[in-house]
Amino acid sequence: MDSAIPSLEPGQAAPQRCVIVGGGPAGMMTGYLLARLGVPVTVLEKHGDFLRDFRGDTIHPSTLEALAELGLLEAFLRRPHQEIQQFTAMFGDREIPIADFSRLPTRCRFLAFMPQWDFLDLLAAEARRLPAFKLLINTEATQLLVRDGTVTGVVARCEGKATEFSADLVIGCDGRGSTVRGEAGFEIQDLGAPMDVFWLRLPRRDSDGEQAFGRFAAGKALVMINRGDYWQCGFLLPKGTGEQIKARGLEAFHRDIVDCAPFMADRTSTLKSWEQVKLLTVRVDRLHRWHRRGLLCIGDAAHAMSPVGGIGINLAIQDAIATANLLGRPLLAGTASESDLALVQRRRAWPTRATQRIQIIIQNKIVRPVLAATGILQPPWLLRVMEKLPFLRRLPGRFIGLGFRPEHIAPFLRKMPAVKPN
Repeated sequence: MDSAIPSLEPGQAAPQRCVIVGGGPAGMMTGYLLARLGVPVTVLEKHGDFLRDFRGDTIHPSTLEALAELGLLEAFLRRPHQEIQQFTAMFGDREIPIADFSRLPTRCRFLAFMPQWDFLDLLAAEARRLPAFKLLINTEATQLLVRDGTVTGVVARCEGKATEFSADLVIGCDGRGSTVRGEAGFEIQDLGAPMDVFWLRLPRRDSDGEQAFGRFAAGKALVMINRGDYWQCGFLLPKGTGEQIKARGLEAFHRDIVDCAPFMADRTSTLKSWEQVKLLTVRVDRLHRWHRRGLLCIGDAAHAMSPVGGIGINLAIQDAIATANLLGRPLLAGTASESDLALVQRRRAWPTRATQRIQIIIQNKIVRPVLAATGILQPPWLLRVMEKLPFLRRLPGRFIGLGFRPEHIAPFLRKMPAVKPN
């Protein structure tokens, strides 16, 4: 960091080595890792807290391994969470295990379910202890600052006024509706998705069991995530049919849920209004180019993932680790160039493409036929093969649990950093 801070004009913030737009998993992890190294970094989060429901809750073994490498695993596991060692699918009364995590070569051979706000709160608490880290809430980036073709910072609305944040590097981590990538004019490749998702809560009882289930009936699919005293549910519907389903009425939607999960028959009445049901418009896309001079996009801002497998949050974390591993030292030295930014895309583009390719296959070969089915629903042939050959469950277990090219924290980032005195 420069030894002398220049005098500031009204509406300007002190320049930083790095400004990160978005305080989700990619943004908070990147900010934390860079600050561990001593890179002055400011994270801009447009909301006042992390308490937004219906976000990805699955923390996969690859992410848990990274937390262990940072010395944060025990702190994570002390927080309320649920653990599962396999994914199963229910077709009527027929239960088919489809992914086994128990044989992964990791410390934690399970998926952890934790509300995303708790996970982000853990990262924020650890990051705030570092002198180089700053988190600004209620601060929404609205445009990029550009000089001679180079991004030099962002303009953000902070406490009701426009403030300029200058930086050597801006990292866009502001999700699939990214302001940053829109301002940069990046070209987006839309890969398509056959479904959208209604997110909702339903009460959970101990007798329901512990596992996460995908429950299927003809023309319907329901994903259920154990959150302790309630199920967070994702009801899959054919793309663009949300308003049609709402027009049928709430009672008809209750029956749709019961078709998938008959044991919920006495609990659907807790859904008294469509305001309790949130529509997630599923998008699967990616940028052709993730960077330009002074700017890098990662996470959903670079590649929106399908909800299949709950992989999005973990792809974002892997992007963050690669970004810190590759850019940490150049940023600290003030020498980060566009060729350095290109290394991040080169490192993460193939895992992104491979993951999206498999998600699209699952969407087209399993989800689409289920949503189009009528009459008695039979499990897709691929799942029937897994039912007969249990060892095949290790493949989706590895795909979901570790993914392609899982990242590890670089040794120079594993060193315990200096923290602020209490």
